[in-house]
Amino acid sequence: MTVTATEFAKLTGTYTIDPAHTRIGFVARHAMVTKVRGAFNEFEGTAVINGDDPAASSARVVIKAASIDTRNAQRDEHLRGNDFLAMDDHPEITFVSTAVRQTGETEFDLTGDLTIKGVTNQVTIPFTYEGTAADPFGNLRVGFEGSVTINRKDYGVTWNAALETGGVLVGEKIVLEFEVSAIKNA
Repeated sequence: MTVTATEFAKLTGTYTIDPAHTRIGFVARHAMVTKVRGAFNEFEGTAVINGDDPAASSARVVIKAASIDTRNAQRDEHLRGNDFLAMDDHPEITFVSTAVRQTGETEFDLTGDLTIKGVTNQVTIPFTYEGTAADPFGNLRVGFEGSVTINRKDYGVTWNAALETGGVLVGEKIVLEFEVSAIKNA
């Protein structure tokens, strides 16, 4: 997809993430042999897009830790507990951007502060602009997709169990996945 500067300029505005059409997910290695995929079902966020100067754009997302969903109730309860997300003490996971850099025609690096379990680290998430569309309700929608790998231990999420055959039950590296649909505010 080729996007002109004029098309990007038309995107300028403030957008609200549409949770019904957005996925904030993750992938973790399990028992060294497979992957577990999950998502957070409750979150809110905004993006300010400056189409003339992408570096002046910003984003903010707040995720409810209790909304973690791996399609296994027992595992989800364990993830909500003190071994992992400690959601009673840290009910929210947040991301607040600090920089945006255009890296290609439709590619952007979104750098910001990711806070999990009360620990904040800077991450850079490569995003691809997927396009815009007017929906049947007259809203202008914009789409972006991106992912980044983090080490959960960098956020104090250190629980694990050794396996008889060697290795551990839960991998340290977690892939965070973002499929974002946002609606331009009136």
